[in-house]
Formats: sequence, C-alpha cells, structure tokens
Amino acid sequence: MALAIFDLDDTLIDGDCASLWSEHMAELGWVDGESFVRKDHELMALYADGKLAMEDYMAFSLSPLVGRSAEEVDFVVGPFIEDVIEPLIHSDAMRCLARHREAGDRLLIISASASFLVSAIAERLGVEEVLAIDLEEQHGHYSGRTRGVLTYREGKVTRLNAWLEEQGESLEGAYFYSDSRNDLPLLTLVANPNTVNPDPALRAHAEAAGWPILEWR
Repeated sequence: MALAIFDLDDTLIDGDCASLWSEHMAELGWVDGESFVRKDHELMALYADGKLAMEDYMAFSLSPLVGRSAEEVDFVVGPFIEDVIEPLIHSDAMRCLARHREAGDRLLIISASASFLVSAIAERLGVEEVLAIDLEEQHGHYSGRTRGVLTYREGKVTRLNAWLEEQGESLEGAYFYSDSRNDLPLLTLVANPNTVNPDPALRAHAEAAGWPILEWR
C-alpha cells in the first residue's frame, strides 16, 4: 500500500476550478462580471507561466466571499459542482483513482485552490482526504483571508510533510500526478512522479527525466 497523491486542476478535471468558480460568481451577481473575470484570466495566465504570487490571487478571488457564511457558500457550491465540474472530470482520472483503490493505496488530493471547492470536488471523486488552501473565518463568516501555509509550489511540500507526520504516513513508494511546472517541488520528491497533460515546461522536464507523460481525456 502506497500513497497516491493527485493535483486537481487540469489534472483530475479539464479546467481550473478556481477560475470556473470566478465565472460562476459573476453569473450569481456576486461580482462585477466582466472586469472580475478578465482580472481572473490575467492572474491565471501568470499562474500558467509560473509567475503568480498565490497570495495576490487568493486576496482577489476571496474578496466576493467576505461576510458570507460557509453555509451560504456551500449552498451554491453543490449545484456548481454538479453543473460545471462534473462534466469536466477526466474518465482516465476516474480509472486511475479506481486502480489505486483496488491496489489498497491511500488517496490524497493536494491543490492550490480553496478548500471549500477542493473538498466538494473530492467528495464527488470519492476521495476523502484533501490538502488545500484553508480560509479564515471570523464570527462564522469568511474574512477574505487565508490561514496557514498555502498549498502552492513549495507550500505543497511543507503541508504534505506536516500531514505525513500527523498521520504517521510516509512517502515510500508514493505516486504524484500533476499537470503543472508549479508542482515540480513535489514531483521530484516522490518515487513515482507522473505528469498528466503537462504544460510545456513540465513536459520538457518529464522527457529529460524519463517520467511518464499521461494524456488524460
């Protein structure tokens, strides 16, 4: 039995849940649609190039949630997952998850998206354990701030190491699946790195290192 770790956005699903959520907030009227979505796309382009300060993106993307309760947000997240995210789940991803379950491996999703989104999508995928960006709440409402180490780039390694210690788990024989150059710190740490529909920088690294390159649809 080994640990099988999965990135979420553009790995298990064909898209980025945070960016899709921004578009959904525009549809809900929670933001000024055109300008908010345009800014989101600009920031996500920086992410794709490995140039995004995640703190900046989270401050921007969480601003519409300030003063809203977790219950209010969760009420609209459910239909969002069903209508927007479920059609984007890769069939190959579901098969891969199933193979690891059959092997008795422990499944973990680690994502640089907000925990309320990642946890809801993981539930749909049948994955119980998640590490994602945690949000601060004050008096039962979101403050618009994050808490703890962000699960982004080296932060994924930091959070994973803390989780491993807490769980009495190890990375012996571990797998990690990701599409992004931003996940190189974690990919280089595991025994079985797998790239999924990799971005150009990650593809070049995978080819040089002899890592598997998976094309999930």
